[in-house]
Amino acid sequence: MKKTLPDQTPSNSNQSIGDNVTSLAKKAFNRRAFMRNSVLAGAVMTGAGVLDAVPSAFAEPGKGHLTRGDAAILSFLATAEIIESDLWLQYAELGGVQDDELFKLASQQIKGYPSTDPGAGNGTYTSLLQNLDMDMPQYIHDNTEDEFSHQFFINAFLISKGHDPVSLEKFRILNGSTATGAVQGVQRLSNLTQLTVDTSWWVRYRSRTGNPDLGDSFPNAVKTLGVNAHTAIPRTDADMSGVPDPNFPQAIANTAGFHFAFIEQGGSSLYPSLAQRVSNVEVLRILLSIGPTETSHFQTWHDKAGNAPALKATDPVTGVMIEFDNLATTAVGEDLQANLIMPEPTAFLNRNFPAISIIRPTETRNVAQNAILGLMKDGLFNGQSNGFMNFVMDLAKAADDAKRGVF
Repeated sequence: MKKTLPDQTPSNSNQSIGDNVTSLAKKAFNRRAFMRNSVLAGAVMTGAGVLDAVPSAFAEPGKGHLTRGDAAILSFLATAEIIESDLWLQYAELGGVQDDELFKLASQQIKGYPSTDPGAGNGTYTSLLQNLDMDMPQYIHDNTEDEFSHQFFINAFLISKGHDPVSLEKFRILNGSTATGAVQGVQRLSNLTQLTVDTSWWVRYRSRTGNPDLGDSFPNAVKTLGVNAHTAIPRTDADMSGVPDPNFPQAIANTAGFHFAFIEQGGSSLYPSLAQRVSNVEVLRILLSIGPTETSHFQTWHDKAGNAPALKATDPVTGVMIEFDNLATTAVGEDLQANLIMPEPTAFLNRNFPAISIIRPTETRNVAQNAILGLMKDGLFNGQSNGFMNFVMDLAKAADDAKRGVF
């Protein structure tokens, strides 16, 4: 059965889009006219229950200060984590372990979201995900919890330093899945039904000579995922019926498996890249502590994506074809081999140095803006407002403008 919220009428009204902009962002750059004279009125919506629980000693003023750049970096990372929380919550509702833990977290942020789990997920979708690994539901649940913890902590830290927290609640305008398991009556920030998934990271981490920081580019491992639009969740119960194409339900789960890793490989690079622009040692510690958890997520999903069953299917709604090869064989070659999930040694800093196993890329230039552009190309924001796009890109620009030790 679907999880339906009583007395909740979703609205696509966009009249207040852009009203919730931080005073920090206004200091860092000139805001567009639609954002002037506004503040983050939605702070109450940004995990209020969690923020209220911050110990008073932690929230005391005068415990150091943040440069404008450090605050901009943290504000952008809070934004990225909120977006991640939104997309992972959609996956968790349908395919994660079903308990009250995530619902309590989400209800502290999202108006009208239930604080207890009224259903049992989507059994068919969950089973198909488990064809990649039996522990997928637990991993999805825990990844979702991690992203909520990241955004709540970063916002609490911003408040403790006298800065406004970030809220994206005014941009929650997208309709989600209507399939069994998905919470109804709640709108979303991200769209998981029209994805064009970049799988070049698969080849990048197997390359022994290439590094995007040195100008190298890489082909997609799953070529059909890199073109057209694909859904990674059941849009309706019909998507799980196997009619008219019995392979299509598994193709949705396979798409999700590769999308999981695409999302987390971005975080693996984002944190070490932005850490190079940080001034405050405490902020540096935050980035160096969160970053490795993103890498842990990535390696987990990297491993599971390689178990995606080989198949060819056609989307009955869009007519788009998708094909997954069998990567769990040495016949595909080292650039595609499924069990090579640890970064192969490659070029770093200068090609004259010996090859080294590293996270790549870690270049700092335009890293935040490129992260948002990557999500846009992914189709994650299809249907979002121009106000949302402008808001997140402005925060990304401010983060990219940060310079160590500059107020």
